[in-house]
Amino acid sequence: MSKFIIQGAKSLQGSIKVAGFKNAATPIIASTVMCKEKIKLHNVPVIEDVKKMLQILVSMGSKVVWTDKNSLEIDNADLNPEKLDMELVKTMRSSILLMGALVGRFGKLKTREPGGCQIGARSLDAHLMGFEQLGIDIQAEDKFFILEKKRPSAESITMSEFSVTGTENMIMATTLNHGAITINIAAADPSVQDLCWFLQSMGAEIAGIGTHILKIKGVKTLHASEYHIMPDPIETGTFICLAGCTRSDLEIVNCAPHFMALEIEKYREVGLKIDIEYQAERKNKEYRLANIKVSGKVELRAIKKIHDMPYPGFAADLLQPFSVLMTQAEGTSLVHDWMYDGRLKYVAELKKMGANIVVSDPHRIIIIGPSPLFGKEITSFDLRAGATLIIAALAATGTSVVDNIYQVDRGYETLDLRLSALGAKIERTNE
Repeated sequence: MSKFIIQGAKSLQGSIKVAGFKNAATPIIASTVMCKEKIKLHNVPVIEDVKKMLQILVSMGSKVVWTDKNSLEIDNADLNPEKLDMELVKTMRSSILLMGALVGRFGKLKTREPGGCQIGARSLDAHLMGFEQLGIDIQAEDKFFILEKKRPSAESITMSEFSVTGTENMIMATTLNHGAITINIAAADPSVQDLCWFLQSMGAEIAGIGTHILKIKGVKTLHASEYHIMPDPIETGTFICLAGCTRSDLEIVNCAPHFMALEIEKYREVGLKIDIEYQAERKNKEYRLANIKVSGKVELRAIKKIHDMPYPGFAADLLQPFSVLMTQAEGTSLVHDWMYDGRLKYVAELKKMGANIVVSDPHRIIIIGPSPLFGKEITSFDLRAGATLIIAALAATGTSVVDNIYQVDRGYETLDLRLSALGAKIERTNE
């Protein structure tokens, strides 16, 4: 199992490029199965979750060719969902996105219950209840699901919650061979928007993108497309937290700050100096790319309370990096993650390092700062916790060993190499 050995307490400097958005790449790749013509994707992050999603497609007969480091072509003309690799499906949560896409194209699918990060209870109810409203019958058989389109869809469906992947599944299930469908209580997160824009580039008819009400008019076919996946706002926010914790001046390149308005406001509220320089180049007419300069050589101030919210609220995936930032801020902060009940395992690892944190319940922690951090042997239990602990190790005095780095590799492309280019002392080992 891979580990990072990190020498901390070193200020970093330089530029770091943000990769393509993991949470957009996996649904976009899944949605390509609805098109029989070739798809070209750019700014694709080379991470474990993307590799697995592509392997699942290949198991069904997809032809996938990497044409450049972060660009690929996908040909799904000869797809056969009966060959779906169930063992791969059960290893990743994002495989659930294939439900809507494959039922949308073929009308029927047998698949395995998906796996993924162990961050608490993550019900499939929003997906299954949504499918039922679309006239899709669902049978559960010993961790397998059989989905089949049998009845006419309701003209308007209502999601049971602001589920991002649930909304993405409903979009893909209704893009082909449907009448006009309205999706209420739709998640409006950046990944949902990017999926919609990609589907539009193939000929889909979707209105209300970026709102909580989507209107979709089904089309008979989707055509070939070439598309750039958006930069990762979660990675951007993680690097901003890194600058603050390590008291560094960093330039974060290839950002899409349009999707981070509240997060950037909160970073400024704690004292970070943030300058946004927009680029002339546009890969997507819906947003502008920018470079973000962050000065972490400041006195950090604690925020009284912060919690995750549906977009455009504070992103749940940035609460963990923000929490380690608060360990270095003057004052007391309450961090409330109401979405997940198993995401606080990283807190014990931070406390090992010297952080002063009180766990109030499975959703809330109180952080008292600033606390000096010290190098320890720690474990990354999930993707975002891994990145958080790496930040803590880089800020800590002494040597840290961060175990289970596979979790980090799932969502951050060559993170160790990119951090080393900033001056970080970080070494990967498989011992």
